[in-house]
Amino acid sequence: MKSILHKAETRGHANHGWLNSYHSFSFANYHNPERMNFGVLRVLNDDTVSGGKGFGTHPHDNMEIISIPLEGDLEHQDNMGNQTVIKQGDVQILSAGTGIMHSEHNKNKDEQVKFLQIWIFPNKKNLAPRYDQVSVRDLQKKNELYQVLSPNADDAGVWVNQDAWFYMGDLDEGMSQDYKIHKEGNGVYVFVLEGDVSINDQKLNKRDGFGIWEINEFNVTANSNAKVLLMEVPMQLN
Repeated sequence: MKSILHKAETRGHANHGWLNSYHSFSFANYHNPERMNFGVLRVLNDDTVSGGKGFGTHPHDNMEIISIPLEGDLEHQDNMGNQTVIKQGDVQILSAGTGIMHSEHNKNKDEQVKFLQIWIFPNKKNLAPRYDQVSVRDLQKKNELYQVLSPNADDAGVWVNQDAWFYMGDLDEGMSQDYKIHKEGNGVYVFVLEGDVSINDQKLNKRDGFGIWEINEFNVTANSNAKVLLMEVPMQLN
């Protein structure tokens, strides 16, 4: 087993006034050669956007971009004709492929929006761009890990062009779950949204990140009421 610990306070940070962003991996003006990625997981940004503000229209290509709202309403527009709003309980996927233009704004003027912006490298380049969003509210199971992303279009949650699986969990204090790796060669990056958990013997607190690989399964135990995101990804870049 191999692992890496990223405590919350060691993340990169940029406060632009309208945007307060914490970076688990190198992003924009935050560059740390030791924190460029975890396997194909390239970006994990913990963003808070002020009322009515947002990201203007900008391009992406050859990246799988996942947004998970934690609070508030995030409005999305792109050059494929999509104009949608995502909120807590939704998961959004933007497969940029050959190239897309999009914008993201806080729909509400009087409250902030918080969301995770996650980028993973695709397993194939120059695919046709694709947008989707799903509600995972019906998938949520208290004190169980539930899937919100996979490589399979027929599975629960959204699907991506990569051998990746994401799970979320809302665990009461003392509850424990085992997680089994789906594909040999994958690792899991655990991100604590709320509370305190242990991954095997490693204790984690709110907004800590913990990568674990060269292991077949591990245990997640809530040391307090906790919410977690598990991101299983290939450790080798294509």
